[in-house]
Amino acid sequence: MTQHSNQPPADQEPSLNAAPESEQADQPGQTDQGPTDSPEQGQDLAAQLTAQLAERDDQLIRLAAEIDNLRKRHATELANASKFAIESFAEALLPVADSLTMALALPDQSLEGLKNGVDLTLRQLQQAFEKGRLVAIDPVGQKFDPNRHQAISMVDGKTSTPPVASGHVVQVMQKGYLIGERVLRPALVAVAS
Repeated sequence: MTQHSNQPPADQEPSLNAAPESEQADQPGQTDQGPTDSPEQGQDLAAQLTAQLAERDDQLIRLAAEIDNLRKRHATELANASKFAIESFAEALLPVADSLTMALALPDQSLEGLKNGVDLTLRQLQQAFEKGRLVAIDPVGQKFDPNRHQAISMVDGKTSTPPVASGHVVQVMQKGYLIGERVLRPALVAVAS
């Protein structure tokens, strides 16, 4: 009976560079004799990836449809907002039209009655403008602003009463109008030279 020992025979010295057997299996060039992927496992992985890809494609199609629906809804809301904004302004103008119609229907009006009716109608019109955020530009005495005013003549500002500094508005021939901060129509003005 021979005894097996874990130590090398006396005539062979262990190599200092030799790695233990467990480390030798992990070194490059060594092949692991473990089980390899079977064709069935590859098919299962391919089926899983195909299912995930189909799910992502479905999500992408749904997101694209949702974005298209949002775009259409936004366009509809924008068109409605514009339509109803005009409708609101037109509704505010109806009392003005009614007042003018009644003024023309009254027979034998006095000059004073006609003047009072026109004054009332003008106030109704100004209220309609306020509701529609329509603001008059009446810049007498203000510095000329080419973004809001249109100069149609230059006059001597020293001769006007009261005197007006150079580059300022002396007279307004026609009021301008703003909607919000946007110029609808510039004021026609005479500017001091």
